[in-house]
Amino acid sequence: MAGDVSFDVVSDFDEQELRNALDQVRREIQQRYDFKGATVELTQAQEELILLTDDEFRARAVHDLIESKAVRRNLSLKIFDWGKIEPAGGNKVRQRIGLRRGLSEELARKLSKLIRDEFPKVKSQVQGDAIRVSGKSKDELQRVISRLRELDEPVPLQFENYR
Repeated sequence: MAGDVSFDVVSDFDEQELRNALDQVRREIQQRYDFKGATVELTQAQEELILLTDDEFRARAVHDLIESKAVRRNLSLKIFDWGKIEPAGGNKVRQRIGLRRGLSEELARKLSKLIRDEFPKVKSQVQGDAIRVSGKSKDELQRVISRLRELDEPVPLQFENYR
C-alpha cells in the first residue's frame, strides 16, 4: 500500500473564528441604536449558543447579525441549527442555536456508498465522524472531492490530511 494516497472527509468549524464572530456581534449590539436599553445575552456552550433577548424582533436582528459576521469570517451557515424562539419568563424570549459538528453515522454511510458506487477505483471507510478515502491515483481522489463538493448536504464538508 506504499503507493496509496488518501484524504479525510470531515465536518467541522474553526471554534476561534466562531468566538471572534460572536464577539463582533456583541460589540455591534452595544453600538446600535435599536438595541439601546435592550437585554441581549449571547452565551456559547460546547454544542450550542443560547440567545436571550427582549422580543422576537430583536432575536431576528441578532440572527441576521450572527449570520453576517459568520460569513465574513469564512464560517459556513450550515453549522447553525436555529431552534424555535420560545418564551423565557420575565417578558424575554430564548432561542437555542445548535452547532453542527461531525458527520452523522447515516450521512457518513450515504457518502461512503456514493463514493464506492461512482468511483470503483477508490476505497472509502467510515472512521467515527469522518470518512477516509484512499486510492492509487491523485486524479481520481480529486474527482471524488469535486463530486462531494457538488452535493448539498445539511453540514459543511471539509477535506483534510490529503497525502
